[in-house]
Amino acid sequence: INIAVPSTGLQKVIEIDDEKRLQNLYERRMAQEIDGSVLGEEFAGYILRITGGNDKQGFPMRQGILCNHRVRLLMQKGHKGYRQRRAGERKRKSIRGCIVSQDIAVLNLAVVKMGDNTIAGLTDDSVPRRLGPKRANKIRKLFNLDKEDDVRKYVISRTFTNKKGKTVRKAPRIQRLVTPLVLQRKRARKAAKLASVLRNKEDKAAYTKLVAQRLAEQKEARRSLISKRRSTRKSAKIAAESS
Repeated sequence: INIAVPSTGLQKVIEIDDEKRLQNLYERRMAQEIDGSVLGEEFAGYILRITGGNDKQGFPMRQGILCNHRVRLLMQKGHKGYRQRRAGERKRKSIRGCIVSQDIAVLNLAVVKMGDNTIAGLTDDSVPRRLGPKRANKIRKLFNLDKEDDVRKYVISRTFTNKKGKTVRKAPRIQRLVTPLVLQRKRARKAAKLASVLRNKEDKAAYTKLVAQRLAEQKEARRSLISKRRSTRKSAKIAAESS
């Protein structure tokens, strides 16, 4: 049984051979919370959540499959327990249900609530996080900063010596950081959008004016054609009467 404590960053593997104690874990589902006393007296007061596991052949448990045996599912990109090799590929793979059974070799548990007893290797120490947050707002939340504070001074970094013997400082690139350059680009995008709207209005007005001009020209040409036909008929009628 693999037990992890997210708050301290530690985990511990214990082996349980007593079938009576294991009976309390059977027929439990993933994400279900159990009392820690079923594992032993040292876990009294602890509340543990089942996060997963795998059987003797290494097939992992998967949430949502309500059975305690292995099944073969048609998987595609995005499914857990499957990595596609070609675009659009689907494959039928074996995976274990989310219910704990006797075939489970390793069961993963996470501590939800601490008990009174201190467990060696789990709650007696803490491992600091090597990587810190990258997003600007999350860095502000971690260090309780204001909007006026410079986030770049508080980013978590590490200094080490590389193979060439040179001291190197490594820090993550801050995401969603608002700088003067970002604001300048935002203003440029806004100005370009406004200029595009004004240009479209001008083009539409010019097009409407041109269409009206063409229609007027067509009306004038038709009016002149009709007047020409009338004058021709009138002259022909006069010539016929005179003869």
